[in-house]
Amino acid sequence: MAYSSRSPRRGALLAGAVAVLGLLTGCGSQDGGSAPQKVSGTAGPATEAGDSPASTVSSPATSTPGGAASSSAPTTDATSGGTGSGTDGGTGGTTDAAGTRCHTSELRAAVGRNNPGAGQENFPLVLTNKSGRTCTLRGYPGAAFVDASGTRLGPDPKRSAGSPATVTLRPGQSAWAGLTFSNPEISEARTARPAGLLITPPDERDHLKVAWTAGEVPVGGNSSSVFLTVFRPGTGA
Repeated sequence: MAYSSRSPRRGALLAGAVAVLGLLTGCGSQDGGSAPQKVSGTAGPATEAGDSPASTVSSPATSTPGGAASSSAPTTDATSGGTGSGTDGGTGGTTDAAGTRCHTSELRAAVGRNNPGAGQENFPLVLTNKSGRTCTLRGYPGAAFVDASGTRLGPDPKRSAGSPATVTLRPGQSAWAGLTFSNPEISEARTARPAGLLITPPDERDHLKVAWTAGEVPVGGNSSSVFLTVFRPGTGA
């Protein structure tokens, strides 16, 4: 009899347990379906909307090599480029050229001996560096014939075709440019006898005056033009 009383109780307990398990299983199947979706759904929005965590981690990881190269390369280029450009520009640029140019006060002028040919009179205009530093000449001189009172005679000389080159003059060295005109006896140009010749170095405003002792020069009429050439090293002798 005692055994039979336990069996119904055990059966009742088993039935209750089965019911509870069924209830838990039903609840678990409802929540369990949303739990994986919840984890998956949380990861998705965190990547899209959570740009700060995603970019903080993945952006350096993905772009660190490129970013490092991009940030370091311009810095290196800017540093070396700025230094190089600054050094090169300071050494060979316009500022330096102006600093090394021969100034009028550093030069002595002279007119070399005539070297006539083919009806032309050809005189070298010589500039000599009398200073204690090395300087440069580049291009054409300015020139004008003047009478004893300083009045200019004839039109401004013209420039012959030529390719200017920088002539470096150490102390005591010279450069020359040609002054050429047609012989007035052949060209029948109107003439005058200058007392002097004004010579202006390239890119300078002040001139040097030398005596002109070579006789008549054309100042008007046919074939009266006087031509100048670019400076070259030497004296033109």
